[in-house]
Amino acid sequence: MLAYVFWHWPIPDIDDASYRTLLQIFHETLKANPPRGFLRSVAFAVSRLPLQTTSQPGFEDWYLLEDSGALDVINHAAVSGVCEEPHNQVARYAAGGTAGLYRLRAGSEDLAGARYATWLSKPEGLSYADFYSSLESVTSEPSVGVWQRQMTLGPTTEFAFYGAKVLESESITSNQLELVWPK
Repeated sequence: MLAYVFWHWPIPDIDDASYRTLLQIFHETLKANPPRGFLRSVAFAVSRLPLQTTSQPGFEDWYLLEDSGALDVINHAAVSGVCEEPHNQVARYAAGGTAGLYRLRAGSEDLAGARYATWLSKPEGLSYADFYSSLESVTSEPSVGVWQRQMTLGPTTEFAFYGAKVLESESITSNQLELVWPK
């Protein structure tokens, strides 16, 4: 399973509630008209984005996809047909955005149950097998997943840990998540 993750932040001229409503309408429309390979989406409000382009609060949208073949399909479907106007409405008020591609490496794909995001790097000198093994005790809990950035696409660290609590580790940045979609 892959996730296309899009981080965005609104222009100062729109109030938070209006931006959230437009975002929810877009996600509702996409859910009602799912393109091939699209599984579901989740959107969070975050106090700070896990990227270097801005330090302001924003939003984090996760689009879960069957595989990389679904990327072209959702890219087209999100901005055309019945999704075109809801997409354009929210995009009109976005000040900026960036994205990344992630693969679920361990645990659950239930992002809607997550309340914290922890962005981390694999400790230097630790093998990937040992790194994944070190996370087994927490990834076996409900609604906990570890996602790995793919092909160095995206502005964040290599791993994203999503769950009900903050993961304690070296080289981390944590953020509380507020579920915006699904409601």
